[in-house]
Amino acid sequence: MAIVLYGVSAGKGIAIGRAHLITRGMHEVPQYDLEPAGIESETARYETAVKAARRELEQLRSALPENAPTELGAFISLHLMLLTDVTLSREPVDIIEEQHINAEWALKLQTDKLSAQFDEIDDAYLRERKQDMLQVAGRIHNRLAGQGNELNLEGSLLGDTVLVANDISPADTVYFKEERVAAFVTDIGGPTSHTAILGRSLNIPSVIGLHNARKLISENEWVIVDGINGILIINPDEPVLKEYRARAREYRARTRELNKIKKTAATTQDGINIELLANIESLEDITRLNETGADGVGLFRSEFLYLNRDTMPSEDEQYAVYARFVKKLKGKSLTIRTVDLGVDKNPRWFGQNTTPNGSLNPALGLTGIRLCLAEPVMFRTQMRAILRAAAHGPVKMMWPMITDTAELKQCLLHLETAKRQLAEREESFGGISTGCMIEIPAAALTVAGLLKHVDFISIGTNDLIQYTLSVDRGDDAVSYLYQPGHPAVLKLVQHVIRTANRMGKTVSVCGEMAGDTHYTRLLLGMGLRRFSMNPNNLLAVKNIVLHSNTLALENETARLMRQEDPEKLEKLLKAMNAQEEAV
Repeated sequence: MAIVLYGVSAGKGIAIGRAHLITRGMHEVPQYDLEPAGIESETARYETAVKAARRELEQLRSALPENAPTELGAFISLHLMLLTDVTLSREPVDIIEEQHINAEWALKLQTDKLSAQFDEIDDAYLRERKQDMLQVAGRIHNRLAGQGNELNLEGSLLGDTVLVANDISPADTVYFKEERVAAFVTDIGGPTSHTAILGRSLNIPSVIGLHNARKLISENEWVIVDGINGILIINPDEPVLKEYRARAREYRARTRELNKIKKTAATTQDGINIELLANIESLEDITRLNETGADGVGLFRSEFLYLNRDTMPSEDEQYAVYARFVKKLKGKSLTIRTVDLGVDKNPRWFGQNTTPNGSLNPALGLTGIRLCLAEPVMFRTQMRAILRAAAHGPVKMMWPMITDTAELKQCLLHLETAKRQLAEREESFGGISTGCMIEIPAAALTVAGLLKHVDFISIGTNDLIQYTLSVDRGDDAVSYLYQPGHPAVLKLVQHVIRTANRMGKTVSVCGEMAGDTHYTRLLLGMGLRRFSMNPNNLLAVKNIVLHSNTLALENETARLMRQEDPEKLEKLLKAMNAQEEAV
């Protein structure tokens, strides 16, 4: 009898194969007390395990094959950085010394403490970094237990092998191609986990966050991995196998067709040029940006320069990073979002994992631009670095979580101060365009006033949806209420787009809706002409653009937007998409 499990789609595609179970991790941890005389040797044993894990990752990074995903080196470097962090390299030693317990149990106590802290983080991307921490801790544990960290694949796996594990670390994926892994599934992980990101980069069908797959699947059992819809089918019968074989052929054919339009301009059938931009976080993302023919960067998340470190990044350090991005883009525009920190994205140098105001509600506390304005030295330091980088090519500066014009005016004053400081130092800098994110309903409703002070705006649909519907999509109990197609959300998005177009200002969408082909035609019909998304979604969106007529879509959208019932609106949207696909 077939069993169907639903998880999170990571790598797209469909794979049919036999399961190979991976058993590893910190599931059974010994616990015992130590005599005072044995503490010194136990701390030395722990430190030796950390050093061994570090050497292991360093060797792996230096031996990466040429065809390895560009993100892989960065993720291994992150794991190396976590190994040197005091929370894993030193604090377990303190626990051994203070509680007189064995190293394995001290490591478990520390990882449990860190896991609880990660679980309290509001931001989905940063919450997923818990898995990186656990993967690094698992490496230390294996060394303490005298075990290796390799996957221990037999070397004779069949080409249709599907790996099934509780979790798979970025370092594990180095062996995938040489071992002919067709797909992988995991019990844990979310859409922004590094395992998911690598699944997408490797072009390997993969589904994560399945919870119980490892327990339900037997070794060598037939499974179907549907990375398109986030589905795992265990022990499928022949009719299901036949259906999915046909779907796999169709997907491969569709992918080949999409690759043919990489260099094709994104122009609709009625001659409207659409700008397709990429959301990026690292230099490695620029490779994928160029591969898909993106027109530039619509969102660079700069807060990752501020995290996982003990001090605030200096102006020169930030300038060097931004300048490298500008030069790598070779004339394509780079939009840098100024740092978006808060309780949920709190650097260690803030202290005690709290923001200055000790807010109990991260989403409504001192976050985004509010925190920047409360920390003017930090804010102007970043602005000066961005201005200096603009001397090397086109740069735009974008401010997050803006609520009203008062905040915008303060930002502009700080910008002028930063320019004056650079001029006084006789430091060269370039001209920039300024803009802001529209993520709060108050900003969306009063967008006309905001547009008088900036050159462009970008709609952050992820936060806009959560604030409008009062729902945390990371909370399984209410995630079903997270509806990008809710009439209230769509009305706000349409109002922002129409207002910007009427005032002659550039408007884009940089949230996940921009890369979701289900909403491409609707956004075109609303008048959107600038999409910014994960580079992996760009060709699919471009394909819809090429087959769309904006005049026809505007009429369809007008009828659709009169509907205020979410279910009926969704039916109309599906009908719009089906009608366009049939043309």
